[in-house]
Amino acid sequence: MPAPPFPYRLIATDLDGTLLRSDDTISARTRAALDAAAERGAAHIVVTGRAVPWTKRILADLDYRGLAVCAQGSQVYDAGAGKLLTSVTLDRRVGRQALDLLEKEVGTVAVAASCDGLDGQVLAGPGYRVHDGPLPYVPVEDRETIWQQPLNKLYIQHDQLDDDGLAKAARAAVGDLVGVVMAGEGIVELLPLGLSKAKGLALAARRLRIRAAETVAFGDMPNDVPMFAWAGHGVAMANAHEELLAVADEVTAANDEDGIAVVLERLLSRP
Repeated sequence: MPAPPFPYRLIATDLDGTLLRSDDTISARTRAALDAAAERGAAHIVVTGRAVPWTKRILADLDYRGLAVCAQGSQVYDAGAGKLLTSVTLDRRVGRQALDLLEKEVGTVAVAASCDGLDGQVLAGPGYRVHDGPLPYVPVEDRETIWQQPLNKLYIQHDQLDDDGLAKAARAAVGDLVGVVMAGEGIVELLPLGLSKAKGLALAARRLRIRAAETVAFGDMPNDVPMFAWAGHGVAMANAHEELLAVADEVTAANDEDGIAVVLERLLSRP
């Protein structure tokens, strides 16, 4: 007798702090659980705040050939074909206006910018603290340089406000101009207004003819809140931010303890 279909037709996973362990690898156990779910009919979509250039390496390591939602939903990427299917850019005049208004309220912020496209660079302006690791960036001495090419988002930092405080201040000052998300430690982002992981995931799922109710989503940060609101079932990692824990349907083990595999294995064991 063939095994029953997987309870969800779509598994949507964030990358950092969720699918990836602290060493930026994916465990053999999690890979096996995703493969087993795929064998029973479930598609897997990576949904990440990283833009495509910062995501391609991870997808190649996974031998991932499907759709990926990148840059907080602004990009839908076909990994098998190596093509961008959709790309939404931030109006640079609006971005500049938002930064000016924000700095009137909180003082100088350090800024980095994610350039649009398959090979778009991340430009780090003066004072912006870039996380150590394998993700490439280009330091620029003059902040004006970031406005010279299409962007999908801006990163901002403040020397006194913490991430939550900066995100709160930005929403109050410029939330009517841009979207504001906290996507990880030291990562507060300004996006095109109305953009979210949920918007990008809905576009990708529509291409697969899969409904929100047929989706289980995994995440760890406040930028995953819209995705949880869209999906049929939202699973937060034990290491998740309190904002996401508050809206999760379920909490699993931490990313370093194979939290995704724990849930998938349970679902796979259902008769």
